[in-house]
Amino acid sequence: MQKMRTRMWTQCLGVLLLVAGLASAAPSEEGQDVVQGPLTVNINEANAETLAAVLEGIGLTRAQAIVDYRTQFGRFYSAEELSAVRGIGTSTINRNLSRIQIDGHF
Repeated sequence: MQKMRTRMWTQCLGVLLLVAGLASAAPSEEGQDVVQGPLTVNINEANAETLAAVLEGIGLTRAQAIVDYRTQFGRFYSAEELSAVRGIGTSTINRNLSRIQIDGHF
């Protein structure tokens, strides 16, 4: 009976140490921001790599198309104007509305 209690306490202690180790290894909220990157992007200033990293459903090729369109036709005045870029539809724009910035004031 004593061996059983000792084994039970040893197992409980092992679980507690494991949980404590996992909790201390978890990144802080500050660290998560660094790992995840920016949550918004200014579509009038960002390069293709940044656009692709932040916008859902936008790969590097489509992000470069945004940059090329902006270079050719000038700045965007609304997120909805992204639909003028070939391959970007309203569903992609709607999915990213909270991530898209237009002006330089974040």
